[in-house]
Amino acid sequence: MRTYRKSSHCIHDLKVHLIWITKYRYKVLTKDVGFRIRDLIRQDCDSNDLQIISGRVSKDHIHLYVSYPPKISVSNMVKKLKDWLKLSFNEKLTRKEKLNETSLQTH
Repeated sequence: MRTYRKSSHCIHDLKVHLIWITKYRYKVLTKDVGFRIRDLIRQDCDSNDLQIISGRVSKDHIHLYVSYPPKISVSNMVKKLKDWLKLSFNEKLTRKEKLNETSLQTH
C-alpha cells in the first residue's frame, strides 16, 4: 500500500534514491565517522522535511532512499545535504584538531 504525503495544496509521493561515493572510493566512513555521518544526515533530513525511507552508510559510499516535498528540487536537496554535512562534519573535526594542538602545546 502506498503512503502519500500531504501538504497544504497537494498530495504527493516523490522519492529518490541517492548514492554518495567518497573520492577515489577511499574507505573512510568507518566506525565513528560512519555513525557521525548517519546522525548528521538524520538531523538534516528532519529539519528539511525529508523522510528517510531507508539508508545505509558503507565504508566508501552512502545510500539514501528519501521521500521529499515537491517544493524542493532534487538538485537543491542534494546540494543542501552535502553542504550541511560538510560544514557540520568539518566543524567537529576542526574543534578536535584545535583541542589536540592546545594539548600538545601545553605539554
